[in-house]
Amino acid sequence: MQGSMFPFGSTLPSEAFVRLPDRSFHFQPVPGRLSWSRNYAAKGIKFICACSSLLFQVHGNVYPTGYYNVTMYIGQPARPYFLDLDTGSDLTWLQCDAPCVRCVEAPHPLYRPSNDLVPCEDPICASLHAPGHHNCEDPAQCDYELEYADGGSSLGVLVKDAFAFNYTNGQRLNPRLALGCGYNQVPGASYHPLDGILGLGKGKSSIVSQLHSQKLIRNVVGHCLSGGGGGFLFFGDDLYDSSRVVWTSMSSDYT
Repeated sequence: MQGSMFPFGSTLPSEAFVRLPDRSFHFQPVPGRLSWSRNYAAKGIKFICACSSLLFQVHGNVYPTGYYNVTMYIGQPARPYFLDLDTGSDLTWLQCDAPCVRCVEAPHPLYRPSNDLVPCEDPICASLHAPGHHNCEDPAQCDYELEYADGGSSLGVLVKDAFAFNYTNGQRLNPRLALGCGYNQVPGASYHPLDGILGLGKGKSSIVSQLHSQKLIRNVVGHCLSGGGGGFLFFGDDLYDSSRVVWTSMSSDYT
């Protein structure tokens, strides 16, 4: 792939801060998909769900590794990538051969991007820019620049590609989702060799939000981390008893 496809333009950096997805129970069955009723006896309300959850094994530990990651299968054909879990940012990105100007050590070969560029006018692109600063050098593509609290950063362009997922009910799906093709990375103080970042925030660019907008899951993300290392991550709300969960509202003091 020629580098001229991705002019090295830049945008204002997006801050990374803790944001968790909202909970939603207003869904209608999607034609051709499995649907079933769930009776939330504690509230006497009956909800119809037209989806199932996605479950991922988590690897890593607090000590001595110091980080957690999951494996995502992306591209056509799908290839595995180790992604760092980050509930404090939205965009999922991979170190990308576009070609790469500056990339760091990674477990797998660099991601080769698809030709499906996200245009500047896409709402996902706008969500990655500060209000009033949504400008692109090329309207046919969306450039991004992310800065993280540990001093790390990623500069790249948004593309869409197929993700290979399996529902917990056994059904397979291959949605096309937007992700970052990062061709210029600066490692932060907490750097460790991974293929990219899995953004789990509630912004439009997050994988959870995109799956929710396609009516493939409910807008819920959760994880369980074992004291002995490892754990699991899930998207959707079919893996727990909602009647036994205590919910609290998100703070409105922060955007």
